[in-house]
Amino acid sequence: MSFLRFAHRAVPNYAVRGFASETSFVAPTTAAYQVFDRTAKQKQRDRAVSRDDGERSRTVDYVRDEVADRMMERFLDIKRKFDTIVDLGSGSGHFSKLLELDKTRKVLMIDSSKEALHRDPDEEFEVEVERVQADEEKLLEVLPRNSQDAIVSCLSLHWVNDLPGLLVQIKEALKPDGLFLGAMFGGETLFELRTALQLAEVDREGGISPHVSPMTGTKDISGLLGRAGFTLLTVDADEVRIGYPSMWELIEDLQDMGEGNALVGRRHFMHRDTLAAASAIYKELHGNEEGSIPATFQIIYMIGWKPSSTQRKPLERGSAKTSLKDVL
Repeated sequence: MSFLRFAHRAVPNYAVRGFASETSFVAPTTAAYQVFDRTAKQKQRDRAVSRDDGERSRTVDYVRDEVADRMMERFLDIKRKFDTIVDLGSGSGHFSKLLELDKTRKVLMIDSSKEALHRDPDEEFEVEVERVQADEEKLLEVLPRNSQDAIVSCLSLHWVNDLPGLLVQIKEALKPDGLFLGAMFGGETLFELRTALQLAEVDREGGISPHVSPMTGTKDISGLLGRAGFTLLTVDADEVRIGYPSMWELIEDLQDMGEGNALVGRRHFMHRDTLAAASAIYKELHGNEEGSIPATFQIIYMIGWKPSSTQRKPLERGSAKTSLKDVL
């Protein structure tokens, strides 16, 4: 699905999304390598929501709202009603607002940003809402083990330092046969912006510095879910493509989303001429015929279940009684 977003202001300061990626299993009790400055990220998100009493952040909900809709399509395919659903890294509740009473009685929203967590009133939700401000990376300090029917996460996992450890914590917090449903940004997200910035920095400054953090691929997610102990896995990916008048409007919206650079050791500025060069390169390499530029957000969707003795299990190899030759 494509969108076109028109804005009229240019932003001199550079900010882009960052993404988390882990390639090896790390137990939740092991200190994870710090890729992201989560204190800085919380402050970025709080500031973004506080601008204009939350109105500016509401105008840039389009990516999260679209992904929440696509998550809900997958959730509705699960023919089960859950008493309580935990929305981990909920933000203002993009997914939770779509929940109806025929699927759950209550949603527990957990987020590290107090401003985002309390941006929208309870009247915008159909189900009962409870909000808890807490660090998503320390989930088991909030939820007891074996206590939850379902945990969902809509576009928050890309800021987690220890993604394998968090997936283990999610599995531990679930009851047997409990559901985990998540969506996170994938490796092709904002590739147009990334390449434009890299080429501009090489040309104007003679090198590049990290502005977009490591990203997770579909195969990585499948492996991490399996290592965390989930079963009956489903992982797929699609894209949300959005049109902007120029790179400046894209940068402005990323700032208003609270998706600024939060890498540890990040540069806090970019030269204006480097940004101007990046804008020109972006339009030259990726621009649309009518003059706008595209921005691609790759979304990885994941479903996993905590093992249970009551779950259906695949038959053993060689146990089939009907040959495919007879069917085809």
